[in-house]
Amino acid sequence: MLTLFAYLRAFLRTRHDLGLEILALRQQVAVLKRRHPRSRLNSADRMFWIMLRRIWPRWMEALVVVKPETVVGWHRAGFRLYWRLRSRGGGRKIGADVFDVVRRMARENPSWGAPRIHGELLKLGFDISERTVSRSLVRRLPRPGDAAKNWLAFLRNHREAIAAIDFFTVPTVTSACCAASLRSITESARSCTST
Repeated sequence: MLTLFAYLRAFLRTRHDLGLEILALRQQVAVLKRRHPRSRLNSADRMFWIMLRRIWPRWMEALVVVKPETVVGWHRAGFRLYWRLRSRGGGRKIGADVFDVVRRMARENPSWGAPRIHGELLKLGFDISERTVSRSLVRRLPRPGDAAKNWLAFLRNHREAIAAIDFFTVPTVTSACCAASLRSITESARSCTST
């Protein structure tokens, strides 16, 4: 009865699907026929299952030798290896003198970041990417008072453009609402309007 059901199921499937299943089963038989105490999958076998996983949605049904999670793990490991090798850098090598210039600019101008240093290096004629500049900068851990200093520096640099507005109510008979516009950081009131 089970054989009849399997035959009917195979009869209704497409030839492409059957061909992929036969290929998967034959590959597993070839792995099991190897003359080792415990059959191990080599890199070609792993690549076969990774590719089969990409092109055949029912690959897990034919898999017997290893668990499906193992194949997914191989795929992820290959993906990580690919990007690790790719990010290792195949571009041209940057000399130590350029890195010295980058570090010197960062040391002499502590408020400059990688984009600003990159722009200055381009003006000086150094052809280097912003990412390379950011990698060559020394990482500094923020100290406890740095955030307040940065905020104060921002306020000092932009005090002419900052306008602070405060709304307040005055308890009177008519409940008037006032708005005071403060033009600078020194909070000198320029005007007071009431409505």
